[in-house]
Amino acid sequence: MALPGLDWESRIGQRVKLRDLHVLSAVVRLGSMVKAATHLAMSQSSVSEAIANLEDALRVRLLDRSPHGVAPTIYADALLRRGHAVFDELRQGISEIEFLAGSTKGEVRVACPELLSAGLLPAAIDRLSRQYPKIVVRVAPLDTTTLEFPELHERKVDLALARIRRTFVNEDLNIEILLDDPLFVVAGAHSRWARRRKITLGELAKEPWIFPPNHVVMELIRAAFEAHSLEVPSESVSAASILLRHHLLATGRFLTMLPDSVLHYTAKPRSLKVLPIDLRIKPWPLAILTLKHRTLSPVVQLFTEQLRAVAKTITSRQR
Repeated sequence: MALPGLDWESRIGQRVKLRDLHVLSAVVRLGSMVKAATHLAMSQSSVSEAIANLEDALRVRLLDRSPHGVAPTIYADALLRRGHAVFDELRQGISEIEFLAGSTKGEVRVACPELLSAGLLPAAIDRLSRQYPKIVVRVAPLDTTTLEFPELHERKVDLALARIRRTFVNEDLNIEILLDDPLFVVAGAHSRWARRRKITLGELAKEPWIFPPNHVVMELIRAAFEAHSLEVPSESVSAASILLRHHLLATGRFLTMLPDSVLHYTAKPRSLKVLPIDLRIKPWPLAILTLKHRTLSPVVQLFTEQLRAVAKTITSRQR
C-alpha cells in the first residue's frame, strides 16, 4: 500500500491541474462540454481530456452525461466548492503581488442591496476612483431575503454592505459596523404634506406608500408603525429602485421611508421633503461583512478605507 505522501505526490499533486479544475468549473456552470469549449476557446476533445484526467486522478465520476447535457455529481460539487476557494486565494495573491510591485490596479467585488447602492457605496467608489483610477469595482446585488449571505460564503464577492441588527452574529463572518443610518418619512416637494409643520404617522396611514421588497427595511417600517400603535398600511408600490421612487415622489401623491445616507447623496435640493415625524425606532446600523479566515487583497483594503471615510463624514454631519 502506498504511503499517503507518495500517493498524494503521484496521484494528486502531479496530476490535478488548475487548468483542469477551471475547465470543470466552466462545464458545470454552462451545463455542456460544447458550450464550455466555445467559452474557453478550446476544442471539445481538449475539454473532454481535461475532465477525463481529473476523473482518472481522483478515481470518481465527476459528471453525469445525458443527451440533454451534463450535470455535476456529488464528487464534482465537493471538488468545486474547494476549488472556488483555491482560485479566489490565487486571485487575491496575484492582486497582492501587483500591489507590492507598485501597481495600484486590480478589482474589488462588493455586494449590496439596491437601497445602499444609492448612498454610501457610490461615494466610496468615487473617492477610490479619484485616487486609484486603475482599480475596477464590480457591484453585485445582495440577496436580502435571508441573512445568510451566500455571496460571501461562495466567494463570489470580497465584501458585502448590509443593514443588520447590532446583536447580529455569524460565526463565519467578520462584522464591522460603519454607522447608524436612521429612516425618515419622505414626501415629494409638491406633496400636500410637505408644507405641514406638525404631522402624526397616523394621519398618513391611508396615503399611497412605496415600500421596498427588502425584509430588513420592512421590519424597521413595521416597528415604526407598531411604535405608534398602528398597522402597516397596504403598499401601493413595491420597488427597490431609488430612481423609480424619486419619480413617484415627484408627483406629490406618494410617501416612502428612506435612510439618511440615501437622502444625503441622492435628494436634489427642494425635490424631496423629510416630514417632521419621530418614528420612535432605533436604526439598524450599516456594516461591512467579510468572510473569516480569508485574506483580502490590499486593493480591497483600500476600498474598505474609503467606505470608512465616507461613513465618518455622514456620522459627523448627523452629529
